[in-house]
Amino acid sequence: MKITLRVNEQELTWEIAPGALLIDSLRDNGLFGVKRGCETGDCGACAVLLDGKSVNACVTFTGAAAGREVLTIEGLGSPERLHPLQRAFLDCAAVQCGFCTPGMILVAKDLLDENPNPSEGEVRKGMAGVLCRCTGYRKPIEAVLLAAERMRNGAGGTGGTGGA
Repeated sequence: MKITLRVNEQELTWEIAPGALLIDSLRDNGLFGVKRGCETGDCGACAVLLDGKSVNACVTFTGAAAGREVLTIEGLGSPERLHPLQRAFLDCAAVQCGFCTPGMILVAKDLLDENPNPSEGEVRKGMAGVLCRCTGYRKPIEAVLLAAERMRNGAGGTGGTGGA
């Protein structure tokens, strides 16, 4: 079947099998920031934003994205102009192996879009769906709180990829 959707602000038409999963369709089209983890929707490594809300791509049918907007980590910021969440993750050394980082950042974006001034507890609760074996969660939570502060104060991405 043929579907049209927007991925990272680009309108695309894909030919998919009726039961195709969004993770497979995204990865088949070169979007490898969507990580294959548990394949049951429990770890959050495959998190993407669908119409601005986080979903686990490993349990979402591609057909459900027809006519909708998908945002992956590849569509958030750029190496020249990082999104404030990306910059904060670097500044707080919240990236370890990096496997869960795309999912964490996208889930955090959903959280901050909904609540631009979350408490630490709200960040912990909002990020609970993304499992990480490396960071211990302290630094990613600090990064989300820092990004929230910067975004409230009008600070955008600071550009570049250094500074971590």
